[in-house]
Amino acid sequence: MSQLKKGAVLNYTTIFLINVGGLLLTPFILSRLGQEEYGIYITIGALVGTISLFDFGLNNTVVRFVAKYRAEKDGEGEENFLAVVMWLYLIIAGLVIISGLIFYQFIDSYFTKMEPDELHIAKMMFIILVLNLAVSLPGNAFTGICYGYEEFVFPKGLNIIKYITRSLSVVGLLLFGGKAVALVILDTVFNFGVIAITVYFVFKKLKVRIKLHNFSKKFVKEIFSYSTWIFVFAIVGIFQWKAGHWVLGRMSEPGVLAIYGIGITLGTYYGAFSTAISSVFLPRATQMAVDKASGEELTDMMIKIGRISFIVLMYVLGAFLFYGEQFVFLWVGGELGVEGSYQAWLIAMMIMLAYTLPLVQGFGNSILEAKNKLRFKAILYLSFMIAGTALGAFLAYDFGAVGMITGSVCGWIIVQNVMNIYYHRVITINIFRFFKELLKKTALAIGIAFGMAYLINFIPGSGWLNFVLKASVYSVIFLPISYYVGMIQFEKNLILDSLAPLSKFIKSRKNA
Repeated sequence: MSQLKKGAVLNYTTIFLINVGGLLLTPFILSRLGQEEYGIYITIGALVGTISLFDFGLNNTVVRFVAKYRAEKDGEGEENFLAVVMWLYLIIAGLVIISGLIFYQFIDSYFTKMEPDELHIAKMMFIILVLNLAVSLPGNAFTGICYGYEEFVFPKGLNIIKYITRSLSVVGLLLFGGKAVALVILDTVFNFGVIAITVYFVFKKLKVRIKLHNFSKKFVKEIFSYSTWIFVFAIVGIFQWKAGHWVLGRMSEPGVLAIYGIGITLGTYYGAFSTAISSVFLPRATQMAVDKASGEELTDMMIKIGRISFIVLMYVLGAFLFYGEQFVFLWVGGELGVEGSYQAWLIAMMIMLAYTLPLVQGFGNSILEAKNKLRFKAILYLSFMIAGTALGAFLAYDFGAVGMITGSVCGWIIVQNVMNIYYHRVITINIFRFFKELLKKTALAIGIAFGMAYLINFIPGSGWLNFVLKASVYSVIFLPISYYVGMIQFEKNLILDSLAPLSKFIKSRKNA
């Protein structure tokens, strides 16, 4: 199995662990911290996440340029590029610390709805997370080097180990009375450990060399000409996932922040199912760009990745649409209450509906990165995300957390429709053929599955047993329908190839 296939499999393993672990840990953490402290915990995390903008898109730039130099077999260029990047990251680490100290001075005056003891907790977490970020941003470049080498197994396997051990440590920490500050200290320790191990792998296993052959302004300009638009996308991500915390943090109690945070968390879980596939294809997209692949070849690849993502996403979307409200109430209803649980479900549902098309077309973004054509999308996204945040802030006065996400979602929908025109006319991806092939067979399968899911919802009951029964019956129906009705032969072969090792293992056990 290739590194790409293994990387995708490990991505899905990671997502499964993160989703299942998150579903198990979130109500536990919420109950141990309480709704108010949990709201502070996720809001301060979002605030510090804003400072991560100082990465300036260099992490993705590392993946792209390392893949490019390897494709061109330019070892000296790769060494020089990495040396320049490391110097830039030292400057970035300094900027993170300086900006963190500036932000720290305004915590009291910004979070006016927090009590003095809540502000004390917020300040302690903020300082720890800023230090964590100052080390993590440069450290993450080494993971980018692994991806540029198309070495996905080690970093993703290490991430799985980290997540499992971190989850167990969180449970132990909270059982022994730990609070939010202890959690951010724990995360910092794990992040530093993973970075140290990855650095060792890069130098010892991949034999990567970092050597400054020449330092020219032209070379730095070339790096930033690419990373600038990745940086703008990072700003877009801030407005998509974190700006709501700033707005609500200013006008709402910490409890409202917890509701919004739960909804956002469930929405990001949904996105992870698709990016697990598309994220491993940036090096491949770079290679196709270097080889000057035609528009039809790019369309073929986008269709292959998009169809797989679409089937997976529709399975999750259907389950959450029909059974998600019941699940969220059972999951965190004890802390958020009936109304809070409903709002969290509604926020997540709106994100999922608006986010489906961008996720299905995730390979299109990889093509833009590889072709260094991110400018239009970056400006478009930034403009409408700012407008969406402003609209959300206006709606939040009357509708709270739901109003906030409504504004953001409006921006997403407009942007993606415009991007389809850009993909078709500028990148020469045949969007009409993409949608035709995307819905070929899958539309019928999903229609049948969703119809059955609606009928399953009439099974009487309201507890966990009832939910598990509904979800199980839905899964039993959706999977064979999607396989026999919705998939083409290529997709069936992918599944059969993935299951081949398991089949051989079972046969070997029988013959033993």
